[in-house]
Amino acid sequence: MRISVFILWLSLLLPAAWAQSSGWVQATELKAELVSDYQQVRPGQQLTLALHFIPTEHWHTYWLNPGDSGLATSIEWSLPDGVSAGPIQWPSPQAIKVPPLVNYGFEGPTILLTELQLSPDFQGEWLPLSAKVDWLVCAEICIPSEAVLQLKLPVSTVAELSKDHSALFELARQRLPKPLPQQGRFEVQNGTFSAVLPLPEDLNVSAFFVGGTELVDHAAAQKIDWVDGQLLLRQPQNTYFSVAPAQIPLVLHTAAGPVSTILTFNRQLSTPAPTQATDWLEWSWMLVLAAAGGLVLNLMPCVFPVLSFKAISLAQQNAGAQAAQREALWYCAGVVLSFMALAALMLSLRSAGELIGWGFQLQNDWVVLGLAYLLLVLGLSLSGVLQLGAGLMNAGQSLTGRSGAHGAFFTGMLAVVVASPCTAPFMGTALGYAATQPAWSAVAIFAALGLGMALPFVALAFWPALGRRLPKPGAWMERLKQWLAYPLYLSVVWLLWVYGRQQGLDAMALALVGVVALVAACWIVGLVQLGQQKKNRLAAAVLLGVAALLLPQLAAPSASEAGMEHSQPWSEPRMQQLLEQGKPVLVNMTADWCITCLVNERVALNTDSTRAAMKLYDVQYLKGDWTRKDPAITSYLRQFQRDGVPLYVLYWPGQPPELLPQILTPDSVRQALEQLSSKTSTQGDTP
Repeated sequence: MRISVFILWLSLLLPAAWAQSSGWVQATELKAELVSDYQQVRPGQQLTLALHFIPTEHWHTYWLNPGDSGLATSIEWSLPDGVSAGPIQWPSPQAIKVPPLVNYGFEGPTILLTELQLSPDFQGEWLPLSAKVDWLVCAEICIPSEAVLQLKLPVSTVAELSKDHSALFELARQRLPKPLPQQGRFEVQNGTFSAVLPLPEDLNVSAFFVGGTELVDHAAAQKIDWVDGQLLLRQPQNTYFSVAPAQIPLVLHTAAGPVSTILTFNRQLSTPAPTQATDWLEWSWMLVLAAAGGLVLNLMPCVFPVLSFKAISLAQQNAGAQAAQREALWYCAGVVLSFMALAALMLSLRSAGELIGWGFQLQNDWVVLGLAYLLLVLGLSLSGVLQLGAGLMNAGQSLTGRSGAHGAFFTGMLAVVVASPCTAPFMGTALGYAATQPAWSAVAIFAALGLGMALPFVALAFWPALGRRLPKPGAWMERLKQWLAYPLYLSVVWLLWVYGRQQGLDAMALALVGVVALVAACWIVGLVQLGQQKKNRLAAAVLLGVAALLLPQLAAPSASEAGMEHSQPWSEPRMQQLLEQGKPVLVNMTADWCITCLVNERVALNTDSTRAAMKLYDVQYLKGDWTRKDPAITSYLRQFQRDGVPLYVLYWPGQPPELLPQILTPDSVRQALEQLSSKTSTQGDTP
């Protein structure tokens, strides 16, 4: 009798003890459980659930922003009516470096908290909770897994905390970053992520973690400054950045521990002006770099032929004469004011929400093609095919034969137009700095850029010794003018290449047809100017119309041009078909979230040497994408006792499949092919 009573009493107690946890679920390289901080709940209360991960040593899981690869843990709740779940409360992440990539995640045991709220009118004696959890655990390979974790809590009029798991929840809350009362702003522009956070004191921040994916280049260096009560954070933009979210979480690692806040997207973000002596020194140094970059711009292919002929024309004047000095100053004004106008335009577009940087006009397909046509006409003029008359195209001729203030000023303007697609040495640093500065500072840096570009002409006009070093005018000048057309033609080729990269081969072919029509029109105009043709003005106009009509319509690149990779999509039938044909086959099972996969592709698979080796041995390269679950790929992995990617299998005729290492070297594929080829040859020679 006593034994029966004891068993009944024990059976009543055990569910209450077990209900606090789902129990451990064992998966590959990781075990997980779901735990409640209350062993008994009441209607209207809030409780916390902990998803507790313990991975195998040296394995890790991922934060809400997994970084360059990986996959964030997700929880899908199944809750009764009257119960709601909040978002995951993430602990402070750490940077997991696998050069050249960096991920954000957690090594070792990890606890993810979630708050649940019961409504005051919740009905029922039990609270059943179910969570479908998806996670990715990685070391050298990555293994995605999932589990359904369940627990059941009794409901009463009095809530009771769990004593068995209090230490676990205390540890989890200690690992959460402390929220800051201040919120900040962020922007992504000119290839840089920038954030401003008002702080009453310097927190001695050592690193920051951006919660939004595809915003920052995670492996790039972070720049952290604290100026006049504002924390300034900068990091290069992610290659795959497309649209900035409205808000993102931010975690800061400080000397006092991790803290967190929220950043709001701001299209008009401006960082504080330099206030310390070192800031003014840095700003002054950037002015010097900008001026040096402007000086070097004179040697760029688009600019050099235009400006060189202007310099030659100075040889026809007395160096140091007032007329030459006046022209030089007007030319300088045209250059500097044009650069300042360009800076103002860029700042205005940015304030309106456009994400642009230096050379932003080349992001517009029509501008690229229009600039190519303009430089082509200028080149034909230098080659003597035609002489440009009045109107817009008079700019090219004004560089060679026109003098006076108007000609010099217009020369400076056109020089800036043709120079703006180029970035000379020293310019990149100065322009990158200008992108993070207030408007007045950015405009000043652009003005310094213009002064540097105008410096050679000012020097020639104001220093007679330099002018006397110029050669005397003669017949050579016409020959030089013709030679200077060829850098312009090369610039046209480059611009058409840019256009082809933007729009595809079909669009570039139509653009080339427009080039032919434009050349023909210019040739006819040249004949008319020489008096050799008098009635062909209509033909020239028709050809110019054809060139305009052939401006291709904007269209996305075709799929065949967008992916010039040397792989084919993997499928079991395709692989078997190639094997039946006796072809060597390399199978690569990969996923976007697999860091080892991405490193191997960069270092060993998508290289010229590996492509050459595959071509030499006629290897068919099949690539399976396991980014999203694919039962066919899962089944294929299990054929080789693998639960995750990467997996590299090399099939050679007459040989069993060979598994390549999970971490490849640049020569791994080539060496494996050579060994298999040698083995086959040896077996073939054996009687």
